[in-house]
Amino acid sequence: MVKISALGLDIGKKRIGVAGCDGTGLIATGLTTLVRSSFGADVREFQHLVKEREAQILVIGLPYSLDGSLGLQAFHVQKYATRLGTALQLPIDYIDERLTSVEAEAQLKAQKRFSTYNKGLVDQQAAMIILQQWLDQRSR
Repeated sequence: MVKISALGLDIGKKRIGVAGCDGTGLIATGLTTLVRSSFGADVREFQHLVKEREAQILVIGLPYSLDGSLGLQAFHVQKYATRLGTALQLPIDYIDERLTSVEAEAQLKAQKRFSTYNKGLVDQQAAMIILQQWLDQRSR
């Protein structure tokens, strides 16, 4: 089995949920939520995470519209992701993230960990769902 170390990202306007996977590439776990500030500060935070986790790829949730088209938010995500991938010298893979935030909230409520005050936890959980979907697709 090929070892994979990926970071899953749920990129929002204010925060970025981050997930990682174990070396086997089977299980995604939520790592942190970065509060976006300047692009340079974001890159420094990610450089630390990439080094610490020995990340080889960024898996980024792309917010398709319910009709399957790419809207303005998807354009912003792609623009940011491209800059981030270039800055970190890592390849990017996109995955459809439709409804991951809804699913994340439902999972957190089921685990009795949901709070309307902790949006960062929802972002982190959404990143975990994005990365898990990618890992599951790879293993098929």
